[in-house]
Amino acid sequence: MKSPVIVENSPIARLARVKLGTRSVAMVLGSKIHLSGATREEFLNDPYWVAHEMEHIRQFQEHGKFGFLRRYLLDWLRHGYYNIPFEVAAREAAVLNAALYTRGQPLPDPAKMHQGAR
Repeated sequence: MKSPVIVENSPIARLARVKLGTRSVAMVLGSKIHLSGATREEFLNDPYWVAHEMEHIRQFQEHGKFGFLRRYLLDWLRHGYYNIPFEVAAREAAVLNAALYTRGQPLPDPAKMHQGAR
């Protein structure tokens, strides 16, 4: 998997941040990670957050753009944001795969990982 493009101050991510009512948000569209309320450096310094978003990139690749977006939005309507199966899997991947994204640093305490919307 090639490295994703990181888009800071993304208007798309800003809309998501406002909708979710959270201080910062990262969202994946294809192989791009869109940020709002967080800098590239803040994002990359949280290996749990990076692992979470990398799982969304994997999901995008597995299901395709239309398949991922269709399923994500339908599941949001059915289950609410926090219980979207893609989000549940990404939270699990954050814990399981964070060590892959530490950038040579010790793995931080999981209690300090980015807290997304509830």
